[in-house]
Amino acid sequence: MNDLFNKIGGAPAISAVVRQFYRDVVSSPILKHHFENIDMPRLIDHQTKFLCHVLGGPADYTGRSLAASHRNLGITSAEFAEVAEILQETLEDFDLNHADIASVMSVVASTRSDIVSGS
Repeated sequence: MNDLFNKIGGAPAISAVVRQFYRDVVSSPILKHHFENIDMPRLIDHQTKFLCHVLGGPADYTGRSLAASHRNLGITSAEFAEVAEILQETLEDFDLNHADIASVMSVVASTRSDIVSGS
């Protein structure tokens, strides 16, 4: 995965992707209610560190597990799909090649059971 972290452009590129991703997520009628009263700069910083970590970059992520972080949020399958679609579109907007996007999306798909808890 370290190759993927570097191919994407390292922490600066991942930070830019995460910032754009959350601009789109909070604009989604399906998702925006999850982000009311959330400290977005803190969340963006946290998510950037997490994504850097899972893609093989520096291990600066020290937060809770995905399951613990999402346990009480009631995230549905439809909401998870919406997040995945927005992420894929964001990665495409940043001109990542299809193989790299598929690798990132595979990591995202592998987290589904830790995140989805609602019907």
